[in-house]
Amino acid sequence: MTSTAELQNSYGLSEEQEALRQSVRDFAETVVAPRAAEVDRTATYPWDVHEALRTNELLALHVGEQYGGAGADAISTAIVIEELSRVDASVGLIVAVNKLGTTGLQLSGSEQLKARYLPAVASGEATFSYALSEREAGSDAAAMRTRAVRDGDSYVLDGTKAWISQAGVSTHYTVMAVTEPGAGARGISAFVVHADDPGFSVGTPERKMGIKGSPTCEVHFEGCRIPADRMIGGPGTGFRTALATLDHTRLTIAAQAVGIAQGSLDASIAYTKERRQFGKPVSDFQGVQFMLADMAMKTEAARQLVYVAAAKADRGAPDLTFASAAAKCFASDTAMQVATDGVQLFGGYGYTSDFPVERYMRDAKITQIYEGTNQIQRVVMARSLLR
Repeated sequence: MTSTAELQNSYGLSEEQEALRQSVRDFAETVVAPRAAEVDRTATYPWDVHEALRTNELLALHVGEQYGGAGADAISTAIVIEELSRVDASVGLIVAVNKLGTTGLQLSGSEQLKARYLPAVASGEATFSYALSEREAGSDAAAMRTRAVRDGDSYVLDGTKAWISQAGVSTHYTVMAVTEPGAGARGISAFVVHADDPGFSVGTPERKMGIKGSPTCEVHFEGCRIPADRMIGGPGTGFRTALATLDHTRLTIAAQAVGIAQGSLDASIAYTKERRQFGKPVSDFQGVQFMLADMAMKTEAARQLVYVAAAKADRGAPDLTFASAAAKCFASDTAMQVATDGVQLFGGYGYTSDFPVERYMRDAKITQIYEGTNQIQRVVMARSLLR
């Protein structure tokens, strides 16, 4: 993949990236879209789509070439998630969560740890989830209570993590736990936990408003003993790794949001050109045209913000924290507004499950909440400005 690290101040899509967009769009429309409504209705995980993603090497494009991956830059990964989410946000989340779960390993893991796990991620044999939040430690993640106690050559984990995307599907989990009580954020460490480790279990899936094709569950650690060499980075560096991870992976949620907005816009354009009232297509009315224009303008603005932030991520730009928070916040607010406007343009039909816009609206809401609520994103941006 072409690296955006070569770019100066912004970004420019290469021919390879444009070709990637078209190939993923074709895949999404032929493989993902036909299953989207049923997956949402039944709230079942689309294993057939998962396998198709693996076969087409779309599960983990971000893994470096030295580990058998494509070594895709952040913009390319955003394009993939955007195009998948354009037809089904749950499928876009499969790719996004796998990057979320492995970014800490890539940023802070030892070479030995990377070599142990990343080749299997690149091949699709292994997938990762990210276990940071707890019921009483969501936005205040440093207040977590999950403990990891050293015992010889092992750590023993006890506690519960909440709202874990892809829980029960992923084969591995990046887990943050307290190793030094009383030290606050500096007492948190990161670990790799396997789904088959004794003492690890997955709770009942949450019953959710949207993204129903992606399971969200608690994960439990009850005397879960793991080798000490599965720590990511040094003791006490886990929270720093978690924050650095989010700087990169907020962009995947921003890309998901752009895809939802684009899907809503596409559906609305097609419907208003077909629907007739007062003897002409609804799209001929200026009020409808203004709504479509605003939807398209905001969607494109969100896309540009995401791609610029992704270019900054690849360059290691010092203002990445602000840029990624801004992209996630703006794109998710845009997705919610555009999807809601889409329902309005469909009228009574938009309120039914016969058309996809009500699903887009339900799916859009979570993008304003997970990987940091948009209130938290504004806190992050303000701190960056005032630092």
